Amino acid sequence: MTDERAVKRAVKAASLGNAMEWFDFGIYAYLAGTIGRVFFPSGNETVQLLSSFATFAVAFLVRPLGGMVFGPMGDKIGRKKVLALTMILMAIGTAAIGMLPSYAAVGFWAPLLLILFRLLQGFSTGGEYGGASTFIAEYAPDRRRGYFGSFLELGTLAGYTGAAALVVALTAWLGSDTMDAWGWRIPFLVAGPLGIVGIYLRLKLDDTPAYLKLGEGNVHVSDAANHVETTARGDLAKIFRHQWRPLVLCIALVGAYNITDYMLLSYMP
Repeated sequence: MTDERAVKRAVKAASLGNAMEWFDFGIYAYLAGTIGRVFFPSGNETVQLLSSFATFAVAFLVRPLGGMVFGPMGDKIGRKKVLALTMILMAIGTAAIGMLPSYAAVGFWAPLLLILFRLLQGFSTGGEYGGASTFIAEYAPDRRRGYFGSFLELGTLAGYTGAAALVVALTAWLGSDTMDAWGWRIPFLVAGPLGIVGIYLRLKLDDTPAYLKLGEGNVHVSDAANHVETTARGDLAKIFRHQWRPLVLCIALVGAYNITDYMLLSYMP
């Protein structure tokens, strides 16, 4: 049994925070052409764009690492603290990109630093999505977990839509030349104040009932989390041995809609 008002408050905060994280992530996608011209020296626009998208893709390489680090951390210190931490890391990574010097100013250090902060963004996102979905799942009543969990994806697309709207508005207002000169920095720098709002929203929440109940028991939370982590390793091996067919199906489905999603929302614009 759960308090429905508490559930709705938790879902709103998690979804809004997720929207802010993906707003930061989406900005890069919609400024890929500009970033290519600013950070990569080739005079060929196609090469610049592909270099920019290759840097965009780097963030996905470390997302599983973020999940592996922040998932167990959430079991030990609570979801709320971890979600606030991922928000801080994303805000730092995004705002830092907005302050980077161009290739013309510092040479190869510019794309190198860009890749570094994209890795930080990807690492943060790996902990954000798994942590936020677990946060909602632990708050939601059993029979409505899918319904409440769907608001997380709504937050993701809202963040992407907000990023697209801001980039379109700035490009229409400033023009392409001014965007290449300094206007591209504005959406990245907006991430700082948004991150502060997101952190405030998340720290105002109570941790999940499941985590608080565990903390009230005779077992220390960290000890219980270590036990869960050890058990999870065994369960993971069982999944690969006995549930590989649905696992492959899940990977194929997620791959199919993500390829479509990024083709429509990132590459085609």
